[in-house]
Amino acid sequence: MHVVMDCGWLLLGGRIERQRRMLIEGGKIRAIAAHMDAPAGAAMIDAHEHLVLPGFIDIHAHGAMGADAMEARPEALRIMARFFAAHGVTGFLPTTMAASRDRILAAVESVGRALAGAVAAQGPASARILGVHVEGPYINPKQHGAQPPEFMRPADPDEYWSWFGSGVVKLVTVAPEVAGVMRLIEDAQRVGIAVALGHTDATYAQAQAAFAAGANQATHTFNAMRGLHHREPGALGAVLANDAVYAQLICDNTHVHPAAMAVLYKCKGAGRLAVITDAMQATGLGDGDFTLGGQPVVVRQGVARLADGALAGSTLTMDVAFRNIMAATGCTLAEASQMCSHTPACAIGMGDRKGKIAPGYDADLIILDRDLRVVRTIVGGQ
Repeated sequence: MHVVMDCGWLLLGGRIERQRRMLIEGGKIRAIAAHMDAPAGAAMIDAHEHLVLPGFIDIHAHGAMGADAMEARPEALRIMARFFAAHGVTGFLPTTMAASRDRILAAVESVGRALAGAVAAQGPASARILGVHVEGPYINPKQHGAQPPEFMRPADPDEYWSWFGSGVVKLVTVAPEVAGVMRLIEDAQRVGIAVALGHTDATYAQAQAAFAAGANQATHTFNAMRGLHHREPGALGAVLANDAVYAQLICDNTHVHPAAMAVLYKCKGAGRLAVITDAMQATGLGDGDFTLGGQPVVVRQGVARLADGALAGSTLTMDVAFRNIMAATGCTLAEASQMCSHTPACAIGMGDRKGKIAPGYDADLIILDRDLRVVRTIVGGQ
């Protein structure tokens, strides 16, 4: 089936172009031109008064609308996928937490079944599941954040190869100073799985060694990692100094002050800063009592915290994060789009087909109004 979209404003090649027509076929962008005849019988999408951008890609999302990736339940994935699509997300990684061996494997296998089509977790009006982000359990209790420290442990090849063997793991978050993790990084690199440093008390030297071994990014930069000190730059210093490293950033104005967001943007640029939500099950539900990894969480004024006051994920959505990163950094709309779409896609090895508007790329698009609010989300041309 052919789909033709008339775009009032279209992000193309890093510039906003006026009055372009896009041809979509088989879920792919086939052509873009100022003038193009629509094939006979083509479906038409009228966006001539709107802005068209690549769909958002969230590589770090635990849950939403009462659902959590750790439930290992098809309906939980469906709920998340539908909610995220309503906020401009066209692809995401359901993200696990430190837990027992059986629970993590069950969550990974649940996503595997969804991707294999065994369950209808990727139906109409839904963002696409791109794989799994395994966050923990090979992380440091000193920087546990909202992760339950009782489940943190040395890296076990028998365990992580059970994840890797599923074929659906795209990203793993680890602390390089934990026993066995450097071997995991090397193993992950051999099979094309991205590795992030997070929940880590690593020194600058340890973090740089992990990047040299193949780790390519940092999980929720600034949060749950050793901070910057002028005599020991720590993991944060390694992230800021290493131009090859991607930096995930929670843009909710709570996890990270807008001024610190601006510093990270100046250090990394739009090509290495990946906006994430770190959304948890309360996202979309307002204030109340919830759980995260079996731990009670209270959400007040949109901020999720454990009983001890520690931040417990976020209730952020990607459309809000998109607007927040522009406000914090003064970046261009094109750069904000890159940080919410193509950069996260590149960070997990999918930048050759996701996160950009160009012929040959997946037709994953969002239509925004003049206030940069989502009017429609299009996934694979649908």
